[in-house]
Amino acid sequence: MGDKRVGVNVAQPGDSPRQEPLYKQSGDLVTDREAQDVQGYRRVLLKISGEALMGDGSYGIDPEMVDTIAGDVATVARAGVEVCLVIGGGNIFRGVAAAARGMDRAQGDYAGMLATVINALMVQNALERHGVPTRVMSAIHMSSVAEPYIRRRAVRHMEKGRVVIFAAGTGNPFFTTDTAAALRAAEMDCDALLKGTQVDGVYSADPRKVADATRFETLTYLDVLARDLHVMDAAAISLARENRLPILVFNIHAPGAFPQVMRGEGLYTKIVEAS
Repeated sequence: MGDKRVGVNVAQPGDSPRQEPLYKQSGDLVTDREAQDVQGYRRVLLKISGEALMGDGSYGIDPEMVDTIAGDVATVARAGVEVCLVIGGGNIFRGVAAAARGMDRAQGDYAGMLATVINALMVQNALERHGVPTRVMSAIHMSSVAEPYIRRRAVRHMEKGRVVIFAAGTGNPFFTTDTAAALRAAEMDCDALLKGTQVDGVYSADPRKVADATRFETLTYLDVLARDLHVMDAAAISLARENRLPILVFNIHAPGAFPQVMRGEGLYTKIVEAS
């Protein structure tokens, strides 16, 4: 199919040399309306749990769900936003769960990192079927299937209009993929970290188990930590707070939710610093 980018802006004095990531498939157009809808976001990181790729299953990968998520990412990318992703591996292997059954925690975490690479390759394939050039960068060296993670190279990929998927977490055991997402978002100088979950925001309790759980429209980082709300681990929340990185939590399973959140529409919870 070849590279689907259709052009770049000519830099003017004082302008950034950033290329606009405008993709086209047959019949697809990047409209002024789409660009205006997300004009407040230059670059974002989307964190997806491995479980989100299971669809209605209890294990593994649902190709239809992967394709739906890839379609939403493609929509946002076509609107001119630079997108990078971190994907968990819990649909295949969870190091913490294995450690609870007696496995060495570090070994379990490394196995979990490899699971994230599998998921990254699946999402890469789906994105490229949607006409979006995509690169997988791994924190663990495996040159046959992914590029090594190099910060400046990742930035350059996005400036050229490619989606970048960061795999293998931070490359270190004892760190979650949520922490990896906050770290990569800070390193990439993202405008926001979006977390796609199984529900449409942050609740006082799991709404799938507690019928009267309260959904929050806005929270501060300290609210999340003080209330022990299990949206992300404490290290990830603290890292986002230190870097003034807004976190937007939404339901990744709702078709079109990612583009909606980018437009400030739909249901989601925003986590920011106290004003």
